[in-house]
Amino acid sequence: MAEVGITFVDTNVLAYAHDPSEGEKRPIALALLQDLWRDRAGRISTQVLQELYVVATRKFDPPMARRMAREVIALYAAWPVVEIDVPMILAAAKLEERHTLSFWDALIVEAAARSGATRLVTEDLQAGRRLAGVRIENPFG
Repeated sequence: MAEVGITFVDTNVLAYAHDPSEGEKRPIALALLQDLWRDRAGRISTQVLQELYVVATRKFDPPMARRMAREVIALYAAWPVVEIDVPMILAAAKLEERHTLSFWDALIVEAAARSGATRLVTEDLQAGRRLAGVRIENPFG
């Protein structure tokens, strides 16, 4: 993998990596995460960890056991984790309004910017777009 700098990972990428029923996107997500582990370049937020737990235990088919989901969350907690706070919520609200984003996507972008990431990997935002100094990439596109 070419040098890409700090990468913020959205929930969907982590979910695909840990969902055994996801045949097409899972290998792509796993390869990306493996590179980020190797390069120590991955970043996430408390929002991502919360969403991952809910998705894994409620939306996977079959759902991930809660104990296993907690282990996965603890695994990614080894990465630098951006904690969501009131100033970030307010900044995300402004970004949401300025760029017509969902609030939750704006909060992900703000967390990515705060983490020092140069890119955000997600399938939820327009690839190639730059928001708050962070380049959006869709690893599945």
